[in-house]
Amino acid sequence: MSSVAVPFYQRRHKHFDQSYRNIQTRYVLEEYAVEENMALERHIIEERISRAPEILVRLRSHTIWEKMSVSLCFTVQGFPTPVVQWYKNEELISPASDPTKYRIESKYGVHVLHINRCSCFPSRISRSAYSITENSISCSDQTLICAKCNVLVLKNPFIFSCIVPLSHDVCFTHIDVQFLEKFGVTFATEGETLTLKCSMLITPELKRLRPRAEWYRDDVLLKDSKWTQLYFGEGQAALSFSHLNKDDEGLYTLRMVSRGGISECSAFLFVRDADALIAGAPGAPMDVKCHDANRDYVIVTWKPPNTTSESPVIGYFVDKCEVGLENWVQCNDAPVKVCKYPVTGLQEGRSYVFRVRAVNSAGISRPSRASEPVAALDPLDLERTQSSGFPSAWLICCLTLAAFINLTGDVQIPSPPTNVHASEISKTYVVLSWDPPVPRGREPLTYFIEKSMVGSGSWQRVNAQVAVKSPRYAVFDLAEGKPYVFRVLSANKNGISDPSEITEPIQPQDTIVLPSAPGQVVATRNTKTSVVVQWDKPKHEEDLYGYYIEYSVVGSNRWEPSNHKPIKYNRFVVHGLETGEQYVFRVKAVNALGLSENSQESEAVTVQAALTCPSYPHGITLLNCDGHSMTLGWKAPRYSGGSPILGYYIDKREANHQNWHEVNSSLITRTIYTVKDLTEDAFYEFKVAAANLVGIGQPSDPSEHFKCKAWTMPEPGPAYDLMICEVRNTSLVLLWKAPVYEGKSPITGYLVDYKEVDTEDWITANEKPTSKRYFKVTDLHEGHTYVFKVRAVNDAGVGKSSEISEPVLVEERPGTKEIYSGVDEEGNIYLAFDCKEATDASHFAWGKSYEEIDDSHKFKIETEGNHSKLYFKNPDKSDLGTYSISVSDTDGISSSFVMDDQEFERLMALSYEIKNPTIPLKSELAYEVLDKGEVRFWIQAESLSPDSTFRFVINDKEVENSDRHKINCDRSNGIIEMVMEKFTIDNEGTYTVQIQDGKAKNQSSLVLIGDVLAESELQRKEYLRKQGPHFSEFLYWNVTEECEVLLSCKVANIKKETDFKWYKDGSGVDVEELPDLQKGECHLSIPKVLYRLPVTNDSFCKSASPLKILCTEEGIRLQCFLKYYNEEMKVSWSHRESKISSGEKMKIGGGEDVAWLQISEPTEKDKGNYTFEIFGGKESFKRTLDLSGQGIFIRPDLLCLFIDYADFIGNRRITVKTDIIGGLPDVVTIMDGKTLNLTCTVFGNPDPEVVWFKNDKAFEIDEHYAYSLEQGKYASLTIKGVTSEDSGKYSIHVKNKYGGETVDVTVSVYRHGEKMPEIKPGQLAKPRPIPPSEEVLKPEGK
Repeated sequence: MSSVAVPFYQRRHKHFDQSYRNIQTRYVLEEYAVEENMALERHIIEERISRAPEILVRLRSHTIWEKMSVSLCFTVQGFPTPVVQWYKNEELISPASDPTKYRIESKYGVHVLHINRCSCFPSRISRSAYSITENSISCSDQTLICAKCNVLVLKNPFIFSCIVPLSHDVCFTHIDVQFLEKFGVTFATEGETLTLKCSMLITPELKRLRPRAEWYRDDVLLKDSKWTQLYFGEGQAALSFSHLNKDDEGLYTLRMVSRGGISECSAFLFVRDADALIAGAPGAPMDVKCHDANRDYVIVTWKPPNTTSESPVIGYFVDKCEVGLENWVQCNDAPVKVCKYPVTGLQEGRSYVFRVRAVNSAGISRPSRASEPVAALDPLDLERTQSSGFPSAWLICCLTLAAFINLTGDVQIPSPPTNVHASEISKTYVVLSWDPPVPRGREPLTYFIEKSMVGSGSWQRVNAQVAVKSPRYAVFDLAEGKPYVFRVLSANKNGISDPSEITEPIQPQDTIVLPSAPGQVVATRNTKTSVVVQWDKPKHEEDLYGYYIEYSVVGSNRWEPSNHKPIKYNRFVVHGLETGEQYVFRVKAVNALGLSENSQESEAVTVQAALTCPSYPHGITLLNCDGHSMTLGWKAPRYSGGSPILGYYIDKREANHQNWHEVNSSLITRTIYTVKDLTEDAFYEFKVAAANLVGIGQPSDPSEHFKCKAWTMPEPGPAYDLMICEVRNTSLVLLWKAPVYEGKSPITGYLVDYKEVDTEDWITANEKPTSKRYFKVTDLHEGHTYVFKVRAVNDAGVGKSSEISEPVLVEERPGTKEIYSGVDEEGNIYLAFDCKEATDASHFAWGKSYEEIDDSHKFKIETEGNHSKLYFKNPDKSDLGTYSISVSDTDGISSSFVMDDQEFERLMALSYEIKNPTIPLKSELAYEVLDKGEVRFWIQAESLSPDSTFRFVINDKEVENSDRHKINCDRSNGIIEMVMEKFTIDNEGTYTVQIQDGKAKNQSSLVLIGDVLAESELQRKEYLRKQGPHFSEFLYWNVTEECEVLLSCKVANIKKETDFKWYKDGSGVDVEELPDLQKGECHLSIPKVLYRLPVTNDSFCKSASPLKILCTEEGIRLQCFLKYYNEEMKVSWSHRESKISSGEKMKIGGGEDVAWLQISEPTEKDKGNYTFEIFGGKESFKRTLDLSGQGIFIRPDLLCLFIDYADFIGNRRITVKTDIIGGLPDVVTIMDGKTLNLTCTVFGNPDPEVVWFKNDKAFEIDEHYAYSLEQGKYASLTIKGVTSEDSGKYSIHVKNKYGGETVDVTVSVYRHGEKMPEIKPGQLAKPRPIPPSEEVLKPEGK
């Protein structure tokens, strides 16, 4: 510590607060009470008058040598006593932190800062800015003044030389920065976190002498903030975003500033809109800023979002929030349409942040990022409180004396404001500005604004309830199109001034208009994923915020935004596009009113790299030497520069020579060349350069030194031009060319060797040499890097190894495409490959067995853009094999496809179906019997064109449209129908419909025998019966309460002249009651005295047995047994809940102890629930039976029922021999590959034995042949995937001890491509009987 005496009052108080000032004053009075009593009294009186700090002696700048001390002095006066604080480079100096470095003194208004042993490390010159602030506080205001000076410290050469010897040669005057890994174009979404990183190598690496890392966004320097954090160290610079927003979008640049210069890298960051909270709502506004802040007023501006797919923005809501709180308050009730809004009603002295939300027809967007805080203060006060930085001059001392301004003038009532004018005019408001009155007085001022519509003669106060403290105000609620004049009045606590001068008439209107659409848009190629877009600026580009660019894939009509924040330039690089795709672009201009109309679309451009010179060739190899010439081979450049390579130039030089000599003056079109006229035993090196339309690319690296000595070894020379393709996760394919020098005998094969990078041991992939010049290496490790080489083999042994290939990472590229097969619309078989990375210079090379295809008789290659197809002209079995494709001028894109037997057959079948198409059917040929007994035949196709044709064939004879056969076609629904007026026995047989629609064909057949004729006749009779009066309900009876029997029936289709007669036992009965003609009801009442009727009671009804089934010659009889029954009892039969009336089809009757329902010739329609109901004295009783086919035989269309009653034995048991009651066709024709199913219905009692035969021989059941017997009566044989070997005679034997039957079916199989056999009328196979067993034939009792 310093030994200099410090005043006692300063020793006791290190912090200069209000208590210190009070104690200081008291101690001073006690110390000088005797000597200067009168002077102190005068001093105290003067001190009671508040005075702002005043600088008496200013700070002075100093220039000193290193390790010297310096004292900075400053004198100030003011009352109350000012508080003094010292700063260095804007950082507070605290002596307690470093007592040996700094010491502060304050005595009698003189303030001194002692700096001990100044240093300037690490530079030879150190400049430091020292400042001092004084703060004077009174009860009414606060005054802050600041003074600054600079201290320049120079290196002392004598002191420096004592520490480190000076060198005349400074080793590192330049710091080199080399970027190792740069950040690239980045895509992110609002709300995400992100870090942009860049690693670098700094030479030399000095801890105390490092370059400075500076981050820029759109050329604006970035600093650490709430949203961005900067980092630099350990060879890495990073910029982190804690919460991304569209405000963060832009071009980011990292500049490494050093003494040697500036190194920089740049890339664009795209920030997409976060998902809207409401579907269809717009994106959030951005770049919210505050302007012209005052005591109670601020103007907020922002930029509008882009609305590519959303509906246009109709306005904005502005929200405010006081700093430190989280309560957001909406400032405007109705959406404001302009991107600028004056916010009033702020509380003076408080700080606010603002945000904006966009509104469209779908809803409200997410809020924008909050603005920077802004204080509601007078601009002069704000400037004074925020003055922390000053220009870097040797000496600056600034003093703001607000107290002096406040005291300007000595007036009571203020003067009126001056210079009242409109600083901003819009359609919805006018912002008035004015100058405060001069003099303004000591009291605080407020203002009142008045408006008047021109010509009205009356004034209206705008802010009657809220006083305005700022010299500007936004006036709303103005009539559109009407001019106004304004005036302003000043006020303080003493009164209100006179009005100011009236303004000129002001009419609310928008001073800016929507921008016009940008001009012509031109898009040009840039890289494989980007396009450069340029456009002409709009005619009126004033007040533009910038432009939005949008893109769309050609033909999709779906637009996507490229940038999400307006850019200011008329040129932009659109990134993130798909290579090989075609895009169009359009541009919109943006200003405060919103977005302009879309510009015209650009011409379509394909995303490809721009044309450049080709890259350099590589892999120069010596292939042969005869002592005077050398044959060289090399690999083509990896990239042709977007234009086909025209050829190569070769240069040579002898070893230890400096100059290169041109080998060829004209281009070499191949990658192999023989250099002649060389000196034997001399060493040469070569380099090769490729040329395209743009120019000559960079030459290759010089080859190794090749000795010009003739090759005489018996082994072959090296293979060359190794090419690696089809790199997948665990395999790849290696191709090469045969050696130029074969040795003393022909080459018999090749060995392929490989190893991992950084290992020494080579692994031979094939144990035996392969005769082919390609090899697929498998069982590699995914993610590992390998190198390869090839050795040729002949009878003399293994020859020279080829050049080692470049390292290959065994990993499948994302989005890898493969060759796929297909058949086009004309039935042509093809292989196809898509490559979006292909350029105009790319070549699709198809090969079979990795040899390029050049057979134009067998194949046809069509390539268009990035799509290529290989067509097979006459496909046959010789086309089986491995097909490959490689695309030049890409990053090794290639693929292969194996055409095996299964794939070839699939393609051939598909080709046949296309060349011989089939019309798909919704429904096969079917029939139905109509009400009049007509038979309708119909078929429905999926679709039929207007040009389609068809024909009906009945028993091999085509029928035309006539009165007997009414044929109609509804092509819109694909329905073809024929109605036959009368179906007779001559019409039984096979019905076929043949359809043709262009090349497509189809047909369907139906065999009708038996049931159709009976059903048609029945419907016709029923129809004729209903043409005249007929019974809709047959005669039934009821017993009335008077014990009379009431006979009733219902008659339909009656007229006024219809006659009704009742009969009893053939004799007429006179009836007094006339029938009800409207209802068709007829009644006959039988008095109780005339007849004695049996009474039905509940005991009789309960005795009813369950319904039972009896098969009869006519059909099926349902029976119910009772204790007693006659036809006069009240019963009813129902089918599917519909009451049955006795008729020819269904007849109701009974006997002494049974009631029955006879169903004649049952069909499918007769299935369902049958109910027998008998009515007792108090309740009814029901018996129900489900007649769904179980236990009875419902005969389908193609089946005939044969029941043979053999005999009646003892207890009336019926013995039935085995029959086939479901018929099989005699001939079946089917195409190979399909599945054949032969099914028939069998019957017998006891159950029969079923056996299938092929060509009269029993065969085993396996996967090809499947046999089943369901429910003991449905026998079927299924043949899967029929072939020509399945053709022949198939037989089914059905037999029990009472006999049986055999049915033969002939199966014919035809192949693909063969003509479909003609349709012939189908016939049922005729069964052959099998005699019963001998024990049945023996007479009983023997």
